[in-house]
Amino acid sequence: MNLQEIGKRAKAAARLAARLSTNEKNRILRLVADALEADTAALLAANAPDVVNATNDGKNAAFIDRLTLTEARIATMARDMRNVAALDDPVNEVMEMKTLPSGITVGKKRVPLGVVGVIYESRPNVTADVFGLCFKAGNVAILRGGKEAINTNTAITNTCRNALAENGLSPDFIQLVEDTSREGALEMMRLTEYLDVLIPRGNGGLIKAVVENSRVPVIETGMGNCHIFVDASADLDKATRIILNAKTQRPGVCNACEKLLVHRAVADSYLPAVCKALADAGVELRGNRAAADICADITLVPPEAAEWHNEYLDLIIGIAVVDNLSAAIDHITAHSTGHSEAILTESYANAQTFLQEVDSAAVYVNASTRFTDGSEFGLGAEIGISTQKLHARGPMGLRELTSYKYIVYGNGEVRG
Repeated sequence: MNLQEIGKRAKAAARLAARLSTNEKNRILRLVADALEADTAALLAANAPDVVNATNDGKNAAFIDRLTLTEARIATMARDMRNVAALDDPVNEVMEMKTLPSGITVGKKRVPLGVVGVIYESRPNVTADVFGLCFKAGNVAILRGGKEAINTNTAITNTCRNALAENGLSPDFIQLVEDTSREGALEMMRLTEYLDVLIPRGNGGLIKAVVENSRVPVIETGMGNCHIFVDASADLDKATRIILNAKTQRPGVCNACEKLLVHRAVADSYLPAVCKALADAGVELRGNRAAADICADITLVPPEAAEWHNEYLDLIIGIAVVDNLSAAIDHITAHSTGHSEAILTESYANAQTFLQEVDSAAVYVNASTRFTDGSEFGLGAEIGISTQKLHARGPMGLRELTSYKYIVYGNGEVRG
């Protein structure tokens, strides 16, 4: 099916989606969650050739991890969908209402965005997450995943579509674009007649391409050059535990720690220990000259200048010694992608300064950046992490997938 036909079907389905009651949406989401679990064997079978092909193509371990489905991950997809069903429905919420001197009463009512397009890469759980959130918020989803996950994405989409159709609803509430070519992506970016918003999820190259080429309004998400700063007053045992989690728990995701900044006052005593812990966990270390001099017994590769701006999405970390809190904030300001940053400190004043002056979507005190996640933030799931400031910022849940319209009540009033 070509994109024009997909768009027409999506636009027609969007009118139906906006009419659904909260109870009906919740019921269907729970049924789709059941269907995902029931189709576990089929989903794993569809995923297997994608993983084999990506491995044969030489994709790195972090990429393969993002691509791979397991029974546990399918169960998590179903759980997140049930969590979305349990959340308050933002659609039709009247946000404010006031009567003006003219006699008219003016209010704002929350409404769906309409048709939401998402271009993403190798994480097939995105397919289920986007459907669940879009459906609960009264939207229709057009999805285009990467070629590496085409079999898996097709299988997940079919499970959702079949569950919708079996329960008397339009399967076009979710559609997958099967054309994974660059030309197909560019065509989707120009689908202004049918798409209300386009959301890219993936690496910096993908996001940049969508932002620069799309004629559809874009919500920019994803790229996470996340920093952790170890302050002079940090609890160093706590710090090591947080850093290891933030770097190694899932290194291929956007909320993993990519850069470690250490206050000069504790660098001599702390850096060798934390670098050894990271190296023992299989992390490749890259450090500035000050860090390398302190860790003379551990190999720290000098980073290229561009690396301070980029995310690794792998078991690699950049390390810098900084003179003080102000220098750490300056470094983050210069290199951050606006995703997630953390300070590890026992100083209340320094924590408050960091929270005030670091301008990212999520700013932490004494916790792993890995928590920047819709599910972890109590949103049920997320459609992405917005790193821009307009419309939505941070994990995008249900409210971020709505807009509003003005509603006006009158009793014969005319404007003089």
